[in-house]
Formats: sequence, C-alpha cells, structure tokens
Amino acid sequence: MPAHWPILKAFNPWYAVKLLIDYPGWFLILGAVFLCATGAEALYSDLGHCGRKNITYSWAFIKTMLILNYLGQGAWLIAQAESYTAGLNPFYAIMPRWFLPAGILISTGAAIIASQALLSGSFTIFSEAMSLDFWPRQRIKYPSTIKGQLYIPLINFALFIGCVLTILLFRTSSHMEAAYGLAITITMLMTTILLAFYLHLKGVRRWIVALFTLTFLLIEGAFFVANMFKFMHGGWFTVLIAGIVCSVMIVWYKATLIRGKFIEYYRFADYTDIISDIKADSEIPKYSSNLVYLSRSRSADEVESKLIYSIINKRPKRADHYWIVRVEFTDAPDTLEYEPTVLIPGTLISFKFRIGFRIRPQVSVYLRQAIEDLVASGEIDLTSSYTSLRRHGITGDFSFIIIHRLFSQSSQCDASDKRLMNLHSLLRHMEMDAAEAFGLDTSNVTIENVPLIIDNRPTRRITPIRL
Repeated sequence: MPAHWPILKAFNPWYAVKLLIDYPGWFLILGAVFLCATGAEALYSDLGHCGRKNITYSWAFIKTMLILNYLGQGAWLIAQAESYTAGLNPFYAIMPRWFLPAGILISTGAAIIASQALLSGSFTIFSEAMSLDFWPRQRIKYPSTIKGQLYIPLINFALFIGCVLTILLFRTSSHMEAAYGLAITITMLMTTILLAFYLHLKGVRRWIVALFTLTFLLIEGAFFVANMFKFMHGGWFTVLIAGIVCSVMIVWYKATLIRGKFIEYYRFADYTDIISDIKADSEIPKYSSNLVYLSRSRSADEVESKLIYSIINKRPKRADHYWIVRVEFTDAPDTLEYEPTVLIPGTLISFKFRIGFRIRPQVSVYLRQAIEDLVASGEIDLTSSYTSLRRHGITGDFSFIIIHRLFSQSSQCDASDKRLMNLHSLLRHMEMDAAEAFGLDTSNVTIENVPLIIDNRPTRRITPIRL
C-alpha cells in the first residue's frame, strides 16, 4: 500500500494491530478514544425536549460525521507523523487559514449546542426524582404543552455555579477530559444494566438478554477501566458530584419512607358528630368562617390524624365551614377540574383538584370558584354568620392551615435513623414552600408544626412512691 495514502492506512486493520504491538500503552488511549463517541451519545439526553423522531433521524447523520471527522484527523496525523508538532490540534490544523475563524465559530456553536444536552437531561432527571420522592420539591416551569420540555430555575442556577467552579478548578479543557470521560462511561454502564432489566421485564429470552448485556458490558467495561486510570487527574470530581447528588436522593427517599410509616389516617365518619358539635358550640371562639386544610390523603373519606387533632384537640377550631383540599397533578397539560364530596351537609366538604402540569397552581382561586358553584346550586351558604356582616350580605373570611411534621429529638430510634431524619430536616430548606407551591394567599395561611415522634416508647414505666 503506498505510504502517501494515509486515509487507507487509517482503515487498514493490520496497521492498527502493528500499532497495538509496538505501543503497549494502547489501553490507556481508550480513555481518549471513548470521547469520540460522546457527541452522538449526548443526543439521547434531548429525547424529552426534541422528540424521538428528531433524535432518531439525526443519529445516522451525526454518527457518520463523527466517524469521518475522526478518521480524517487520524489520517492527517499519520501523514504528519514525522513533522507533527506536539500540542498542535489536528482539528484546526487541517483547516486552511482563511477558514479558521469560521471553524472556531462552528466548534463554539457545537459546544453550546452540546451543553443543552446537560441542561435538558438534568431537568428531566430531577423532575422525575421529585415525582418519585427522591428530591425536594422545586418550582418547575413548562414552556410548551409537552411535559418533557421543562425548566427548573434552581437546578439551572446550580449547574451555573457548578460550571464556574469546574472552570476555576481545571482551567483547561484538556484537564477536564478525565472527569468528562469517566462520567460518560458510568452513564453508559448504568444505561446498559437498566436496559437489561427492562428487556427481562418485557419477557425477552434470557440468552438474548445475557448476550446483549455481556457484549456491551465488555466494551463499556474496557472504556471504564481505561478512564479509571485518570481518576486522580480529574475523574474524582465526577465521582464527588455524583456522590453528593446520590447522597441527597438516598437521604430524602429513606426519610420519606420513614415519615410515611408514621402517618395515620382516620375516617371522617368517626368524627362527624364531634365536628358538628364544635361548630354549634358558641363557647368556643370562632377561628374563621371558612377553615381550609390541605391533605395528602388519596381518599375523600379519610384524612391524616394530625388534621383531626388540629381541629379537635390542639385548639378546638370552630368554623362555619370546613374545607379539605386534595391536589392531584396530572400528565395532561391543561387539565383543570374538581370533584366535591360532601361529608357533613353544609359543614364539611372535601375537594379533589386535578391540575395539569402546565397550569399554575392557584388553590385559593380554584377553591373560591368551586365554592361559588356550590353557592349557585344552593348546596351551601357562604354569607358570614356574624349578624352585622350577614345583614349586609358580606361573605365569610377564609383561613388556610398547613401542617408540618417536624422530627422530634425525643424519638427513640436507631442512631442511623436519627441521623437520617436530622439530615432530612436540613434538606427541607431546599424544598419549595408549600404555600407558594399551591398558590395560597399567604396572608391567610397558618403553619402548624407538630412533632414527628418515631417509636417513642419508654423502656420503663415510672412508679409512684407509697407512703
């Protein structure tokens, strides 16, 4: 083969084998070789934003261009083997001088476009993490009617801070390669494992799943080991960031499970008589004409025990009407509907609001509209019960109560559970305020903090002294 045909050399497998024999350190180069494939891989981070068809049709073109690009650079390097200057970037060296400014603009634009994959992928991951109780609730904005197209301001700001810190720490793109390569290899390994589980759940034959998994794990495992040699050169930064995010998710999820175990639900049917008597008891000061509670109960005839405790025990709250509001966010973008359930006619009514993901939660407004419908149908009278106000047809006031359960240090639980709950209490400062999240009129919102006591059972009972 003529020596002046470098492109044929690049395609020649025997030439590649000779290089592997002559250069035993070839395995370490895999870490850099792997970066060649990440441009096409990043496309899949934009699935939710750009749509499946756009990414599918782009894949063949992008991958072909990447292969030709890197083969061309390889051929150029082979041709310049004797005269090559160390530190020279072949991507720009191939270009004619007159095209260099345009090449720099194109590569800069490509870098900006590639960064979009990080943004959109992060928004999608954290949105799903919130839905699965792996992350504190944050404000989410939807610029379109497609649920996958979303924007999370706090995550975007955190990415900005992270990018600035990364630049200050590594300073040059060559120093960032180790961190970036290790992150991508771990992502691909996890994707392969998850896809293997998915295929198994779909009933694909085991030998096919095993063959698929083994093939890709061998390829990706080789790249992973090669990148692990760069752990001390920047790969540690990737592991550190992933460790912090993973720790937050584990703490939040496990603490949420623990809190869920100690939520008791009472049937309203067992307390309707007491609530009716409280409403009729003039000796109890009236707390509000209309008292509104937010509940996480899935059923209209059940409610958290702390809510019943707030009405009856903590400070008996007399009101003309009690409203229980349960909010369900749907996958449809423009859903806005409610379902009323009358528990005590004229006194206690439960609402279930179904709100689409693009609809701004304004529970105060929607509750007022739903009650107006009940007033129009004659099911309820919203006029104030105070004689002076009723004479002039003044509507009664509204008060909202949100119950926060705070972990009590008097809980008798394992030291690990106590540390977990204390960390969860710190992480709650990241969470979006409940009144803001549901769009409540903050001037009429009362936050009631109640203790969350985990397994608080004394080991001994105190005994009296008999004199």
